[in-house]
Amino acid sequence: MKAPKNRRAPQRPRHGRTALSLVHGLAAAALLAACGGGSPDAAAAASTEGRVAGEVLVQLRFGADLPAVQTQYRLSLKSRFGSRPIFRFQAPADTSVDDAVSALRADPRVVVAEPNYTAGAPEARKRTVWAIGEPGQYGTQWAPAGLALPQAHTLATGQGLRVAVLDTGADLNHPALAGRLVPGRDFVDDDNDPSEVATAVQGAYGHGTHVAGLVALAAPGAKIMPLRVLDAAGEGNVWVLAEALLYAVDPDGVPTTPDGARVVNFSLGTTERTDILDLAKRLAECDDRDDDDDEDDKVALDDPGYQGDRDRCNVLGSAVVISAAGNSGNATERLYPAAEGATGSLAVAASNAAGRVADFSNRGSWIDLAAPGDGITSAIPGGRYAVWSGTSMAAPLTAGVAALLFQQNPDWKPEDVTKRLRETSVPLCGTVLRQVNADAAVRNVVLSGPICR
Repeated sequence: MKAPKNRRAPQRPRHGRTALSLVHGLAAAALLAACGGGSPDAAAAASTEGRVAGEVLVQLRFGADLPAVQTQYRLSLKSRFGSRPIFRFQAPADTSVDDAVSALRADPRVVVAEPNYTAGAPEARKRTVWAIGEPGQYGTQWAPAGLALPQAHTLATGQGLRVAVLDTGADLNHPALAGRLVPGRDFVDDDNDPSEVATAVQGAYGHGTHVAGLVALAAPGAKIMPLRVLDAAGEGNVWVLAEALLYAVDPDGVPTTPDGARVVNFSLGTTERTDILDLAKRLAECDDRDDDDDEDDKVALDDPGYQGDRDRCNVLGSAVVISAAGNSGNATERLYPAAEGATGSLAVAASNAAGRVADFSNRGSWIDLAAPGDGITSAIPGGRYAVWSGTSMAAPLTAGVAALLFQQNPDWKPEDVTKRLRETSVPLCGTVLRQVNADAAVRNVVLSGPICR
């Protein structure tokens, strides 16, 4: 697993050498900070929001240390990433998660220890709603022309590629997805049926189906792997996201079987940067190096439990991860995994039909590219269509274009795909941010701009 050095956004020192920020999304701690104060009791309560109660995620240097570590810290094992020395623990009832994490981080046998943070769909979190659309709008809306998809599809459709969609699941019987799905998995209910379960009154209803429909629109020849990682409210947690990501690139657990996704879409995220999700992303991208030159970090993947990852990377190649940048409309908030900034990943903002950054979209130098995300028609459960806005819509359109490039260049690495998408993008109006252009990408041509309309 080799790749160029990760290009990272500014972040906290690794392995917990300083305290974590405990604010997640619109949790009470964020509201207290914005309002300039609050009671000590309220602040204490806010410190545990945005986490799964009592859970600690741990990466050990060597799996053989599990029994001793588990006994010493009185941890209950809940789950493990296959043979990898990565674990989900329940802390003892008389120990706070913060205390357990602090103690583990001081142990030389431990590479990573952190709370199990929650994550969610940006649109569910902001409570944006969709409007009923028409089937005819799906193919004739502004987004395909804005990305130059019709021209690109004369050269590539994503044939032979799999795109994993980590979301709320999908309507497996929707006409827009007919013949385009491969078996997925539900990581919320732990079964093999990744169907949407939310009702129309819940914030995440239809989110995964809408996202999957946009992958199908951008890459009509690709197969889509629906992985349900968010519940009916549009909420999940870091362990489930990381677990599903590693499943996406090797569903049957046999590293040499070509059944994994080469493109993974995250139309979701958390405002907490987490080392466990970052590690899973680096394994998917076949990047076995850390974000600094510390010799101590370079042995973190020496455990034999990572051999399957090495075999997959050596035989089948790596996956590119495309992530939504978030919908807070500013350059301050960073949503992860989008903000990790690795060369084999892309953070995607949303543009509008006027060729500008959408008002609701996050923006800033940490974001790589934009794609149509304002007023986008796609599938929703029940065979229907709806119009929704968000960076969650921009990411899957970009993921589809990535699949077109992998079809043309099956031996490419993720950084080759992201480099081509950047180099052939077009400037948006009034900003330095650039928008994906599918036709320029598949033809490898540079276009002038900006694309003001």
